[in-house]
Amino acid sequence: MALLEVKQLRAAYGQTRVLHGIDFSLEEGSITALLGANGAGKTTTLRALCAMVRTEGTIRFNDKDIQGKKTEDVARMGVAHVPDGRGTFLNLTTEENLRLGAYARRDRRAVEEDLERVYGYFPRLRERRRQQAGTLSGGEQQMLAVSRALMLRPRLMLLDEPSFGLAPLLVRELFAILRAINREARVSLLIVEQNAAMALELADHAYLIETGRVVLSGKSIELKSNDGVRKSYLGY
Repeated sequence: MALLEVKQLRAAYGQTRVLHGIDFSLEEGSITALLGANGAGKTTTLRALCAMVRTEGTIRFNDKDIQGKKTEDVARMGVAHVPDGRGTFLNLTTEENLRLGAYARRDRRAVEEDLERVYGYFPRLRERRRQQAGTLSGGEQQMLAVSRALMLRPRLMLLDEPSFGLAPLLVRELFAILRAINREARVSLLIVEQNAAMALELADHAYLIETGRVVLSGKSIELKSNDGVRKSYLGY
């Protein structure tokens, strides 16, 4: 059963149309990647799912229509967004940032359990729990952004360029943890990623977007062997 179904999704900033009728779906428990060049509409797609831009079309999450809902209502339904630029509250401590991620929850004991679970995934954040977030390294801030989203206890996590600005070794570490989160916490992932090779290595399924339209989709292993994808996005 599809956790997320998107049909004929259109989105615009003012008079500028960015998405031109995108169709895609995401299965419960899966990892799906959105690939494409800068300006293709990948980030706008994630923002459209979170009601951050004006949209038309159909968006169904967990078999419920979420088109027209407010951003905070979408989050309460179980959709967590890790934006590009990370969205960290720089003047707050690491732990204060994490607790803000659970702002909509009332299950205090479970919040404490999830805090410990997050520190298990990212031990460096435990070491820096009292440290001001603005003094963390870029990699640590990305870990914090992912962890804050996890504190919502989402069913679906939207990640926008999680590898941006990170050293290759740290990217591999982060992606390994994302795979563990998907497998152990059963959180479905929708990832926008410029590093197509890493994204296809992580994802089960992928969609290629060009100028606001899906032009290719399939299992990740199929896209890896596609000549056009290899030449344009994988560099070989």
